[in-house]
Amino acid sequence: MAAVRRGQEPMRLDVSDAQFSDLPFISALFLIRFDAKTGYAISWKSALPGIDLDGGVEYKSLPSGLHTVKEDLIYFVHGKHAGLSAFISTEASEESRNARMIAVGVLVPLSYGRLGRSWMHAENLKQLAEKLAVETPDLTLLEEYWDTHKLQDGKGSAQFDSILDSPSSLVFKPLPGRLIQHEGHSRTRSASDGAALIPPGQSLSLYHPAWSLTTLLDTFGPLVFPIYRSALLRKRILISCHAPVQETCDFVYDLSVLSNIPLAVSNLISTRSPSQRLRPLFSIGVHDIPLLEEDLLASTQPEAVAGDDSDEEEDLGQGWIACTTDGILSTKAKLYDVLVTMPLAHSQDAAKKVWPDVKFPSGNGVKATQRDLRRYRSLMWGLSRAKVEPQNPSPERNDSGGRLRRSDTSTTLVESLVPESPLSSLPDTDAIVEPVSWTALAYTGFIWWASAGERSIALDDETDLDNSLLDGLSLEPQAPRTSKGRTFSGASTFSQSADSSAKKELAIIAYFHRLTTLILNTLSDIVDAADSDDDDIAPLRLGASRDESEAPPIIISRADMKRMGLDEWSADDRSFAEDMMKAYFDRSAKVESHSVDICGVKIC
Repeated sequence: MAAVRRGQEPMRLDVSDAQFSDLPFISALFLIRFDAKTGYAISWKSALPGIDLDGGVEYKSLPSGLHTVKEDLIYFVHGKHAGLSAFISTEASEESRNARMIAVGVLVPLSYGRLGRSWMHAENLKQLAEKLAVETPDLTLLEEYWDTHKLQDGKGSAQFDSILDSPSSLVFKPLPGRLIQHEGHSRTRSASDGAALIPPGQSLSLYHPAWSLTTLLDTFGPLVFPIYRSALLRKRILISCHAPVQETCDFVYDLSVLSNIPLAVSNLISTRSPSQRLRPLFSIGVHDIPLLEEDLLASTQPEAVAGDDSDEEEDLGQGWIACTTDGILSTKAKLYDVLVTMPLAHSQDAAKKVWPDVKFPSGNGVKATQRDLRRYRSLMWGLSRAKVEPQNPSPERNDSGGRLRRSDTSTTLVESLVPESPLSSLPDTDAIVEPVSWTALAYTGFIWWASAGERSIALDDETDLDNSLLDGLSLEPQAPRTSKGRTFSGASTFSQSADSSAKKELAIIAYFHRLTTLILNTLSDIVDAADSDDDDIAPLRLGASRDESEAPPIIISRADMKRMGLDEWSADDRSFAEDMMKAYFDRSAKVESHSVDICGVKIC
């Protein structure tokens, strides 16, 4: 199930100006209203033949808890279509319970991207919702919009994925060779780092979810790394949140993109490996339980039985990431592998940083490792090297917590970190980071006692590795900043007056793609070295059949763990390395155990 399997052709990019100026064609347009007696119902709709809207989009477009906010943008998946709805709540008569709540939404084919570039319609949908949130709405506005943007025969064939949705088609630069070589077994192939060289004139639109990447790092802190590793293993990740959901939907998109498998390493992995992308479901609710149950069933079936030739069936059992405001889903422990509980909105004003809570279905907490903490500090320092104000339009919120507009006035943790040291101060992370183990303390203490210089070299190598993941990525803005407090009323104003090149956001994506490449390259080298050793002793077997399932596990050394940027002392990281070997190379592996011997006596 790798990137080039199952008849999947590498996705291509059309970087012409028309791609970014034209809105994607839509397959359906609908208006949903809240009725005091019947609840939410579709009051107007128009769709292409074969697309059923009833009993589905009204629930997906309006997740639980929206009555507590004034407006929101909701992303969801409906069959083979991406959905986007703009919700708005206005004052009304007592007969309407003093509130008029409506949503205007579209469906866009998923054939060109995780969201079909549906965010390009966000501003228009918000304006339509505002105009239709009246007692007697003018429905001709919807009819005109449908006639203008509906998908027709001969249209849409030239629409391609957004650059961030097409990691396999980006231009790559190699990592420094010394960082991707296995001891005594180097490769001549280049390693993809996932860094995109953006063609001139290409930019992100106003509502592109990738603008939230720096906020993602601020929100999750070092926890972003264990979640990223779960995404690499194609786990089922459920994010439990509260309304508004736009930002959390953006996080779903971000984590799916960060965990892509770059094309340059797709030829190294097994044909039985997981899919290139982690499937994003975006906002889900209790109505999606049958889909999650179907996915669970598919994950337990042999690959040949798990699905047919359709893309939708093909994704079943391959993991997913989604967010929900329905608390009942978090009680369905069999339906997910990792549960992320987001803090309440008012916790942002707390004196002490409140981190998301990450757990397994068993209830055991997931924490970042000490290595993750050091890597996170290094990443944040690297992103703050350019002493400029935020180059992306940061979201402003209204009193209800819903995202209304974007400006460059807010300062995120990325910009607030002083760049003088990679050990810049962070909020208290004790609750989300594993403590240093006694074994690690004993070992590092012994190494310091035996050779302080060797300890220094190990730290220098780790720092060099972390720095290399951002090496060569420009973080300087390409366009003048907007004036402070500026509100963007449309994508055209945004693209003309703001820095829409997203250098920092693309640097974050490149960082994680380089890290993925480093992990897979190292594991591939380990497999090649093990196979080479087996070939050397093959003549001694004198015709004995070779069964990989009965072969002894491949040993992953402590040096290999360091080379992959993993924590050699963390049980979770050791399990991750073994699981990655099984998932992507179909080989059993075991990480070398730790021990400290003094004069032949094992002390830990």
